[in-house]
Amino acid sequence: MAEMNPAVGLGEEEKEGEEETKESLAVPVEEAKKKKKKKKKKKAPAAPALVPQPRNQDNSLLRKIKDWGSADTYLQTTPPTVPIAAQFPTGAYPVCEIVEYSGEMQRRVSDAECRERERLLSYDYEGVRKAAEAHRQVRRWAQSVLRPGLELHTFAEQLEDYSRQLLQADGLEGGVGFPTGLSLNYIAAHFTPNPGDQVVLQYDDVCKVDIGTHVNGRIVDCAFTVAFNPRYDNLVEAPREATNAGLLACGIDARLGEVGAQIQEVMESYEVELDGRTYPVKSIKNLHGHTIGPYQIHGGKSVPIVRTADNTKMEEGEFYAIETFGSTGKGVVHDDLETSHYMIDYDRFGQAVPLRDPKAKALLAHIEKKYGTLPWCRRHLHRDGQTKHLMPLRNLVTAGIVVPYPPLCDTKGSYVAQFEHTVLLKPTSKEVLSRGDDF
Repeated sequence: MAEMNPAVGLGEEEKEGEEETKESLAVPVEEAKKKKKKKKKKKAPAAPALVPQPRNQDNSLLRKIKDWGSADTYLQTTPPTVPIAAQFPTGAYPVCEIVEYSGEMQRRVSDAECRERERLLSYDYEGVRKAAEAHRQVRRWAQSVLRPGLELHTFAEQLEDYSRQLLQADGLEGGVGFPTGLSLNYIAAHFTPNPGDQVVLQYDDVCKVDIGTHVNGRIVDCAFTVAFNPRYDNLVEAPREATNAGLLACGIDARLGEVGAQIQEVMESYEVELDGRTYPVKSIKNLHGHTIGPYQIHGGKSVPIVRTADNTKMEEGEFYAIETFGSTGKGVVHDDLETSHYMIDYDRFGQAVPLRDPKAKALLAHIEKKYGTLPWCRRHLHRDGQTKHLMPLRNLVTAGIVVPYPPLCDTKGSYVAQFEHTVLLKPTSKEVLSRGDDF
C-alpha cells in the first residue's frame, strides 16, 4: 500500500469546517465568526528525518537481533558476517534457556556445594555459549533463504562460511562442528551434497537441516525441519514436540530408557494425512540422541527415542544432543545412497598407521591437522584443495582409519522429520544451549 504524503490536502479540513459552520442553524452567525477567529490553523506534521541505515564495511545492511534471554540488542548483517566476539567484547556470551530440575533432582538447586562447582566450571561454559550464539544467528539466516528452487550445494557452502566468519575460525579452534545435513524426504540423516551434486529443494520436499558449530571442540548440535506444503504440518510438529518432551525429561540421574519413553509417547500421538491416507508418525527406533564430548560428536551414551529397558543414568556435567525423528515409513533406517560424511576413528586417532600409498598418507595428515576427530565431508576436502581425493580416501576407509557414515534412509516414498537441541546438565540446572526464538 502506497504511503500518503502528509503535505497533500492541507487546508481542506478548515474549509469543510467553515461550510459546516455556515450551514448550522443551531449557532448564530456572529458567534460562529468569533469561533472561527479563535480557531488556530493546523500545522503540517514535520516529515520524519531520514536516518541512514548502518552498514558493514562491505556495504551490507546491519540489522538488530534480540538477545536470547535478554532485552539487549546487537547488530548483525544480513547475511551474517559480524563475528560473535565483536558483538560481545567482554567475552561473556548469552546464557541460554535455563530449566530448573524437577522432582528428585530439584534438591540440587539449593545445594551450596553444587553451586560452587558450577562457579568454578563457568570458564568452560563460555566457549559452548559462543558456539550456540553463532548457531542461532546462522540458522536464522538459513531459515530466511530456504525456499523451493534453492540449490543445496551452494546453500551448504554459504552456511558453513558464515559459521566460520562468526567464530573467526576454520579448523580445530572453532567453526563448523560437522557437515551441514540437508537430508530430504525418506533420508533421515547424514546427507550433504558431494562435489558436483546439483540437488534443488522442491515445494513437496521435507528437508532436515542439521547444523553444527564448535569452539575448541565444544560442539553445538541442533536441527530443524523445513516443509513448504502444509500437508506435512503434523509430521513436522511431532518431532518438535517430542524433542521438547525429551528436554523436559532429561536431567541428572534421569534414566535413558525413561527419557525415550517420554519422547515416543509424544511422537506417536501424531498422525498425518497424505493423498487421502492416514499415516501414524513413528519414532525411528534405531536412531537416537547422544552425549557430546570434546571433539567427539557421538559420546559414549545414547538417548533412545522409544521406550527401552536402559537404566543408564544421565550425569552432572554431561552434554546431550536430544534428537528425535518421526517417520511415515517403517520407523527403521538403513544405510543407502552415496556417502558424504566421514570421520577418523576416534580410538585410532594419532596412532601410527602403516600406509603404502603416499597420497593416502598425505590426505590423512591433512585430515588430522584440519579436522582431528571432528566429522567432515568430501565437499570440505574439495574446498581445502584436495580435489583428487577419491582413491586415497578409499584406501583410508579400507585400512579402517576413516569411518564412512552413509545416508540413513527409511523406506522410499516415506517422509521423515527431525528436531534436535543441545543441553548441558549443570550442577544446579540444565541449560538448553541451542534454544532460540525460532524453536
